[in-house]
Amino acid sequence: MKELVYSRLFLPAVEREAGRPCIDDGDHHATFSEHASRVLRLADALRSELGVGPHDRFAVLSHNSHRFFELHNAGFLGAGVMTPLNLRLGATELAHVLDDSGAEVLFAEPFLLEKLGPMVARRVVALDGEYESLVAAGRELVPPEPEETDPAALVYTGGTTGLPRGVVRSQRAEVLNVYHAAMSGGVACRRGSTFLHQAPMFHATAMVSVASAPAFGVRSVVIPGFDPEACLDAIERYRVDETVLVPTMIQMLFAHPSFSAGRMSSLRLIGYGAMPMPASLMSRLRELLPGVQLVQGFGMTEAGTLTMLQPEDHGRPELLASVGRAVPGVRLSIQDLDGSALPPGEDGAVGEICVQGGNLLDGYWNDPDATAEAFRDGWYRTGDVGRLDGEGYLYLVDRLKDMIITGGENVYSVEVESVISRHPAVAQVAVIGVPDPKWGERVHAVVVPRPGELLTPEGVIGHARQSLAGYKVPKTVTVTAEPLPMSAAMKPLKRELRRRYGAA
Repeated sequence: MKELVYSRLFLPAVEREAGRPCIDDGDHHATFSEHASRVLRLADALRSELGVGPHDRFAVLSHNSHRFFELHNAGFLGAGVMTPLNLRLGATELAHVLDDSGAEVLFAEPFLLEKLGPMVARRVVALDGEYESLVAAGRELVPPEPEETDPAALVYTGGTTGLPRGVVRSQRAEVLNVYHAAMSGGVACRRGSTFLHQAPMFHATAMVSVASAPAFGVRSVVIPGFDPEACLDAIERYRVDETVLVPTMIQMLFAHPSFSAGRMSSLRLIGYGAMPMPASLMSRLRELLPGVQLVQGFGMTEAGTLTMLQPEDHGRPELLASVGRAVPGVRLSIQDLDGSALPPGEDGAVGEICVQGGNLLDGYWNDPDATAEAFRDGWYRTGDVGRLDGEGYLYLVDRLKDMIITGGENVYSVEVESVISRHPAVAQVAVIGVPDPKWGERVHAVVVPRPGELLTPEGVIGHARQSLAGYKVPKTVTVTAEPLPMSAAMKPLKRELRRRYGAA
């Protein structure tokens, strides 16, 4: 019997919670019943007014808002396949996503349209009065229920070749992510709680909270994006008790001039991920907010949440270096380069982290070769390197693809190197992640100029900024006349570069 479709969660929940507050976004306030009414009218208008069918893509370019929330819920009910656009991408990358996805309609905040240049979507709907007119034109009808295998979202992830690639996420995968979070102590799953949405809704991680909150009777408070003062104000005003804050955000809150522990006294649970929690920050967090529990999640766009380090695990210091154990329904395997499983244990062997689960991607959009390469003998190859201990806790060790995690965002070094190498004065370049007290890691480029050429760090950064999203641009650059250390295969020895420049 079909069960893993979002309507089986959303519709019963809004009936149970009809009169309770559902969403607060600036001047917009809606009960569960009012929110559901807008979502259903939007779903009908997508079909009747815009011609969007259940398998057609519609793109969203927006900061967090109740309208983004509504588009997300309408898409998951089967009105269309949502394609959220990363606001940090450059114009070339955004145009590629719109063109590659074949989006029938683009919903966008008007001032963001300037980033795009010539439009490639068939129809643009401004997220202002035009959107409100669209909602008003729809009827309060439930869309035909999708199948578990139908696509719910097409989410783009950063690619190693310089352009994002689409990840097809099914109804089954998205609903399983909601269930996995609820079963593993995640956020936005406890009826009666109030959750603050500040992580960008275009992120795969935030999408789980946007789906979970209305499904479990959780009140949602929305701010456009993370800002320390706005975050503190929202927590204090609405007595928020749950949110997601990556370590960089927590550091910024504690450093803000208007911070006081009293302003965050309502918090009971913080979810985090994307980067380890530094020991010094963990100590300060426990000192300032002793009543707050922590839950860490590890996952990726292609696979949703894979592991959780639950609140009780945070009481065991030896586990704080791990990212937790597999969520229910997910299997982990550490494999060598040939695909042979490596044994777990106290000193478990290190290898590539491979996974199985119903929450995996269906495949890469229009890229069967990449899909085939990502799977081996039924296991999805994450590209991350780690080990498992005897209790099943996963420890991340390195990244096969030299991915850098800076402020919670993934940056592929190959992509940055490709851009910098196009500078006419560059002879060699290697991009690495180096420790940073604010960002966890920062993007650092080591550049060797061509003989006789003058090259400055500022020039390299300016060149990179022309082609890359802001968070991918190197924050620091070393220009050196000394050739890069190379392996026998004539590849830069990034391990040596991290040792050399990471300490500095």
